[in-house]
Amino acid sequence: MPESETKGKEGAAKSDVKKTTSQKPGKGKAGKGKGEALAQPISGDQVSAYLRRHPEFLADNPELLDAQQPPSRVREKGVVDLQQFQVQRLRDEVGSLTSLRDELISAGRSNLSTQSRVHQAVLVILNARSFEEFVEIITTDMAAILDLDVVTIGVEKAEQGATWQPTAGVYCLETGSIDALLGPGGTMLLRENVTGDPTVFDGGAGLVQSDALIRLNISDSTPPALLALGSRQPDAFHDGQGTELLVFLSQVLEVTFRAWLNLPPKT
Repeated sequence: MPESETKGKEGAAKSDVKKTTSQKPGKGKAGKGKGEALAQPISGDQVSAYLRRHPEFLADNPELLDAQQPPSRVREKGVVDLQQFQVQRLRDEVGSLTSLRDELISAGRSNLSTQSRVHQAVLVILNARSFEEFVEIITTDMAAILDLDVVTIGVEKAEQGATWQPTAGVYCLETGSIDALLGPGGTMLLRENVTGDPTVFDGGAGLVQSDALIRLNISDSTPPALLALGSRQPDAFHDGQGTELLVFLSQVLEVTFRAWLNLPPKT
């Protein structure tokens, strides 16, 4: 074969290889165009077409309807379309009911948690092996169990001839101070956003921003007593709060005091 023909065929082969290489897939304009197509916003026609193909979509996602603006009806001159106002009012009512539902659920969970804590505190109290341990549980362990900051017991100064005197861990209160706090014959006082009373909470008064003060009717032969629960949370206790669990806890303490001290019940 002549040398000129050989060089010609080799050149043609190299040209074909270059063309084939240039046609291999890679990051070219085609790939860039595909990315741009994916980045394009969805049109209203596409949304409409999707909803027509999936008529159950809004039924499965009803919350989307709350964010939609209803179409206003064609009205003649002097005619007011109240449809939008009615829809907005219904939306506001649904929002209020939803908030109320969430508050009720939250309150229910909180009450359940409080009930569990009170029950746990009662079990620990009943398992005390001595009167001293019983008092220590009230003034130390009970605060942690009930998620509070300070728990104290105060007893008014005993009159001459009284059969029981305050013991270690129990604070001595001035005569008549419990009536002054709770009112004559008052059994409980719940306060929020308060400054802790040093005569009731002693050194822990600085932590207290809300408190529950509960009269303990231990026995006719004992001076008036007070159970004080304090929290650093300003709204942990407040007027109007349910008191059934606090009453139950105070009654358990009264019965247990009488059992340890062999005292008759209050008449």
